Amino acid sequence: MIPSSYPSREEIARLSAAMLLDIEAVHFNADTPFVLASGLPSPTYIDCRKLISYPRIRSTLMDFLACTVMRNAGLEAFDNIAGGETAGIPFAALVAERMALPMTYVRKKPKGYGRNARIEGVMTEGERVLLVEDLTTDGGSKLSFVDAIRDTGAECGHTAVIFYYGIFDGVEDSLGAHGITLHHLCTWWDVLAEARTRTTFSMETLDEVEAFLKAPRAWQDARKD
Repeated sequence: MIPSSYPSREEIARLSAAMLLDIEAVHFNADTPFVLASGLPSPTYIDCRKLISYPRIRSTLMDFLACTVMRNAGLEAFDNIAGGETAGIPFAALVAERMALPMTYVRKKPKGYGRNARIEGVMTEGERVLLVEDLTTDGGSKLSFVDAIRDTGAECGHTAVIFYYGIFDGVEDSLGAHGITLHHLCTWWDVLAEARTRTTFSMETLDEVEAFLKAPRAWQDARKD
């Protein structure tokens, strides 16, 4: 069903952050930082994949994502919803269902046999495609997925995610230079604000997280092995 209600951006951000905390998708540990895929340390980690196991929260966030995209880009702006392998695939399917649109998915690389395809499903030249993923850090993976979509002759100028880090400089400018507009529900700043209203984490931990969010590269450089 296509969502018909549009909560304010601020309310969507607050509620989305609250739900991510409710299901313990958010992890803070300043004493023993997490190691990210880049190899760099971080006191924060988020696992949006957990959402698929919480149907009520999952449904609400997908309503929010569909509403956000339709409000920002338009109700008739897209012909196809594409998910990025692998985390984006279930969320793309759920958004496509809400927007009553076909769904496809994009492989990280050609599968190496058969048609050697990166696009699975039906995507045709000239279609306007929305790329859906779980989150964005620096936006790098989005560029590869968008290029694969464009190689089919389809158009892709928008990507939508549940969570956007929102702490690294130049991400939206980089995506914009590639012709991509980013839509998201909440950021680390929204999660930190909601976390400060709870007793889940100590104030010391949250203060260290805030220090990281304000200067992530400096925080990481100071803790490199």
